[in-house]
Amino acid sequence: MNLSNAEKVLLIKPGEIMLKGDNRQIFEKRLKENLKSVLSDFCSFDFEQESGRYYIIIKNSDYTEYEISHELSKVFGIVAISIAYRIQSNEELLYDFIAKFAKKVYDLKPFSTFRISTKRADKTFATQSVDVSKKAGGSVLSVIEGLKVDLVHPEITFNIEVRKKHIYVYYEQIQANGGMPVGSAGKAILMLSGGIDSPVAGYMMAKRGLAQEAVYFHSEPYTSEKAKEKVIDLAKTIKPYTLLKRIYVVHFTKAQLAIYEKCPHDELTIIMRRIMMYITNKIASITNCQAIITGESLGQVASQTLESLTVTSQAAEYIVFRPLIGMDKTEIVEIARKIETFETSILPYEDCCTIFVARHPKTRPVLSKIEESEKLLNINELVKDCIDNLEVIEI
Repeated sequence: MNLSNAEKVLLIKPGEIMLKGDNRQIFEKRLKENLKSVLSDFCSFDFEQESGRYYIIIKNSDYTEYEISHELSKVFGIVAISIAYRIQSNEELLYDFIAKFAKKVYDLKPFSTFRISTKRADKTFATQSVDVSKKAGGSVLSVIEGLKVDLVHPEITFNIEVRKKHIYVYYEQIQANGGMPVGSAGKAILMLSGGIDSPVAGYMMAKRGLAQEAVYFHSEPYTSEKAKEKVIDLAKTIKPYTLLKRIYVVHFTKAQLAIYEKCPHDELTIIMRRIMMYITNKIASITNCQAIITGESLGQVASQTLESLTVTSQAAEYIVFRPLIGMDKTEIVEIARKIETFETSILPYEDCCTIFVARHPKTRPVLSKIEESEKLLNINELVKDCIDNLEVIEI
C-alpha cells in the first residue's frame, strides 16, 4: 500500500511504564534497549521517541512489517503495535490522505461501517479532535459509496494521531503483552526443565520485569541428548519474552546416584530438590541473580505439597518465585500454547526429575528428618563437583 507523501513506520504504544513517576526514564531506557535488541536480529532501522510513543522506521530487512511487529509484540512493556503512515502536520493534507488510505484498505478488504478516532496530542493544532474526526469521516464517505458511520460497533476504525511535527494514520493494532520491561526488576535464575510448567513460569516473571539466566539438570546416560536439545529449544522459544541468553547445564548423575544409594527412598524426591536448590544457589551467586524461579504449582505432584515446598524453600538462599503456585494445569497449558512451548514440552524425552523416583514418595516431609538424612551425603563435595563441571550453552 504505497501512498504518496507518507512514510511507513511502526508505531509502538508503551504500557504501564507510562504511569511511573520521576523514575519513568529508567523504565523507558530499558524498554528501548530491549526493543532495539530484538530489532537488530531482523532489520536495520531508525528509532525515534515522542511522549507516549516509539517510532521505528525500517531501513532494510528480509522480513515484512507484520513479521517484525509480531516479534516485537513479545517484548514486555508495550501494549500494541501498529503499522502507521506518517504525513506532515497539515490539516488539508490529512483529509486528502485519509480518503486515499481508506479507499486502499477498502479495495483490499471491503467494509460497510467505519469510524474515525482522533487523538490530538498536539494541543496547538487548531481543530479539536471531534471535528477532525468528522471532517476526516466526510472525506472517506466522499470516495467510497454506500458506507455508514458507526461509532459503537464499526467494522473498521481509522486512527489519527496529531503530534507536534507529524500526523499518524493507521487502522490495525497488533496486541502485545503489556507488563514491565525485562531487566527493570532485577535478574533471577530460572530452574528450566523439559516440562510444561517451567517455561511458563519464566514467561510470567519476565512479564514483571525480571531478566533471567536458566539452569537445567541433566543426568546422562539416564537422560539423553534429545532431552537436552528439548530444553534448548524451549529456551529459544521463550527468549523473545525473557531475553534469555544462556543455559547452565548441571551434570547431575553423580549426585542423583549418591542420593539413591544412601538416602531413604521415600525421601529421594525432596532431597533431590534440595540438592538442586543448593546448586542453583551457587549459580545464582556466580551470575549475580537475586532470586530463583520455579514452575511449581501447589498440590500438582508429591514434591509440591505445602510441606514439601516449605522444606525445599529452606535450602534456598534467595527468594523463590513460584508464579504458577495457585494455577491449575488447564490454565498453565493455555499459557504454554499461547507462547508456543506446549508442543515441545510434551515431546517424550526423559527428565532428570522422573528417574530414580520413589514408588511411594513422602508427601509431608519434616525438615529435621530430611536434614538428618542429608548427613549421609557429602553435600559440599556433590555441589562442588556439579559447579566445577558446569556446561554453559549460549542461546
